[in-house]
Amino acid sequence: MLLYTHRSGMAALELKNSVWLDRPKYEAAETHYQEVIAKRHSGLRIEGSPAPVTNISSELEKACHAIKQTLKTQTPASSTADVEGRVSKLEKENAELKVALQALETRIASLEGKKPEQAVKTPEAPKQAPPKQETAKQAADDENFDLFGSEDEEETAAAQELRQKRLDDYAKKKATKPALVPKSTIILEVKPWDDETNMDEIEEKVRSIHADGLVWGWSKKVPHCYGIFKLQINCVVEDDKVGTDFLEESITAFDSHVQSVDIIAFNKI
Repeated sequence: MLLYTHRSGMAALELKNSVWLDRPKYEAAETHYQEVIAKRHSGLRIEGSPAPVTNISSELEKACHAIKQTLKTQTPASSTADVEGRVSKLEKENAELKVALQALETRIASLEGKKPEQAVKTPEAPKQAPPKQETAKQAADDENFDLFGSEDEEETAAAQELRQKRLDDYAKKKATKPALVPKSTIILEVKPWDDETNMDEIEEKVRSIHADGLVWGWSKKVPHCYGIFKLQINCVVEDDKVGTDFLEESITAFDSHVQSVDIIAFNKI
């Protein structure tokens, strides 16, 4: 029993030390303190304390005073006088513009050679003139008009003479101009019978062929086969006078030296 009582007293002591029984009182005091401080900083007056003087209140008082002074000085009469002054100024400017416009109209009328009264008036729409009646002669001329000119128009004597002179000069120039002779260049290839045939003799015999319109050119010996050479020779011929058949027949006539003749090139000049 004694032990139980001792334990109960120890528990109550520990409970008292760990629990804040007066906490609501302190919290209420703290709240009241914070409210007082907040009201002082906001400019509100707290009961029992003098009214704080802040910059905001002084600025508000100055603004109210300025508004009152402005309302006292500005009267409806002054506003009406200001409006009347503006209206009179506009009327004056309008009158000046009318005078300038009238002077401008007078100037334009003098430049156009008209009276000012005529220039001020609104111009009437121009009346369309009645179409003119064409005479029978004019209608006939219009029908016979050739837009591109006629081939049987009469030429003046000077124009005919000039044209005939130019035609005669052209005919003379064409008659004196030498006619263009068609020519061709031919390369012939002459083959011997064997390697014992003298190629120099073959070239000499080929060049011995003469004809009107035939001119021999360069020549060269080209290897053929098995040590045999063949002759390539160039000539220029007039197409109307010398043909390829004539050349082949004339060269193959040397049958003791020539086996065959081929044309390897033929070009018009």
